[in-house]
Amino acid sequence: MSINRSMLKQVFSLRMVIALLMGFAAGLPLLMTKGTLQAWMTDEGVDLTVIGLFALVGLPYTLKFLWAPLLDRFTPVFLGRRRGWLLAAQLLLSLAIFGMSLVNPSSSALILAVICLLVTFFSASQDIVIDAYRRESLADEELGLGSTLYVYGYRVAMLVSGAGALWLADHLTWSAVYMLLAVTMLISAIPTLIAREPQIGKMLPTSMKEAVLEPFVEFFKRSGVGSAVVILAFILCYKLGDAMASQMFTPFYLDIGFTKSQIAAVAKAFGMASLFGGFFVGGILILKIGINIALWVFGILQAISTACFALLVYSGAHIPTLSFVIAFENLSSGMGTAAFIAFMARLCDKRYTATQYALLTSLMAVPMTVMSAPTGFLAKNLGWSTFFIGCAIIALPGLILLKKMTTENR
Repeated sequence: MSINRSMLKQVFSLRMVIALLMGFAAGLPLLMTKGTLQAWMTDEGVDLTVIGLFALVGLPYTLKFLWAPLLDRFTPVFLGRRRGWLLAAQLLLSLAIFGMSLVNPSSSALILAVICLLVTFFSASQDIVIDAYRRESLADEELGLGSTLYVYGYRVAMLVSGAGALWLADHLTWSAVYMLLAVTMLISAIPTLIAREPQIGKMLPTSMKEAVLEPFVEFFKRSGVGSAVVILAFILCYKLGDAMASQMFTPFYLDIGFTKSQIAAVAKAFGMASLFGGFFVGGILILKIGINIALWVFGILQAISTACFALLVYSGAHIPTLSFVIAFENLSSGMGTAAFIAFMARLCDKRYTATQYALLTSLMAVPMTVMSAPTGFLAKNLGWSTFFIGCAIIALPGLILLKKMTTENR
C-alpha cells in the first residue's frame, strides 16, 4: 500500500501532532492515583484495605458528566472556550500533583486522599475538554487517525507515569518522583498554547438548559428509554471484572515477590507493547467482523485473561509466566477497549459529543472506582487465586446485557 504526499501531510499535520500530545497530557495523571500510588503506599506499609479504598478518589472520572455542560456553556476570558479551560485544568493539575509529593501516605492518608481527589477532578476536567477539542478540531474523515494518535499518546504517558515512575522509585525517593511527574505535567500544557481554538459557530449552546438537558433528551429519544437503559447498563458492566482485577495488580506483583524493576520491565513496558498490539489487532478485527461480534469475542477473552492471573499464585515470581499472563491480558484488554471506544463513539450525536461522551465514559469509569473500592478487602480475605477467578466470573453480566442489547437491535 503506497503512501502519497497528501496522506503524509495529513499524518504529520499540526492537528494530528496536537492530538498525539494532548493524548499524552490526558494519560499522564491516571496512574498517579492508581498503580503508581499503590506501589508507593505498599512500600510505606499501608494496609491493603486502605489501598483498595483509595479507588474512591477516582470518582471524578465517573461523575465528570455533571460539570461537562458548564465547560460547554461558558468561555474563559483567555485562549477561548476549549484552550482556556484546558490550560486552567493543566496548571491546577500540575500544582495538585506537586502537593502529592509533599505528603507521607502512611502518616497522612486522609490528606493524601483529599489531594488525590483534586488531581482526579482536574484530570477529569482535562479529559472533558480534550475529548471535545479533538471532535471539534478534526474533520469527520480525520477522526479515526486523530483518535488513534490520541490513544497512543495516552498510553505512552501511562508508561511514563507507570513503568517510568516505578523505575525511578528504585533510585529516588517517591517524593522526588512525584515532583518530576508534576514538572512533566506542566510541560505537557505547552501544546495547549500552540493549538488553534476550534471554530464551530452556531453549534455553541446558548443557555444552560440547552447545554444540560438536550444531550440527555436526544440520547433517550433516539434509542428509546428501554434500550437506552440496557445500553447504559452494558457500558457499566462490560469491563467490570477487568477493572476490579487491575486495581490489585501492583500489590499482587509485589506480594508474590517481583521487584519494582521487574514490574516496570514486564508488567508495564512489555505490557504496554502488548496493549498497543491489542489496539491494532482489535481495530483490524472490528473492520472484519463488526463492533457487536467484536465485543462478544473480546469480552470473553478479557474474562479468560483475568482468570489466568491465578497461575502466578502457583508459579510465584516466575518471569516467563508473568510475561505470558501480561501479554494475554493486555492484548485482550487492548482489543476490548478498541471495540468499546468504537461502540461509544457510534452512540454519540455530533451536536452534543462533549456531554454525551463524558456521560458514557463516566459510566465506563464506575467499575474502576466504586466497584473497585472493596478489592483490597476481597483479595486479603479470599486469597489471590479466588479473587482473580471471581473477577473473571463478574464479567458475565456484561456479556448477558450484550446479548440482550444485540437481540433488541435486530
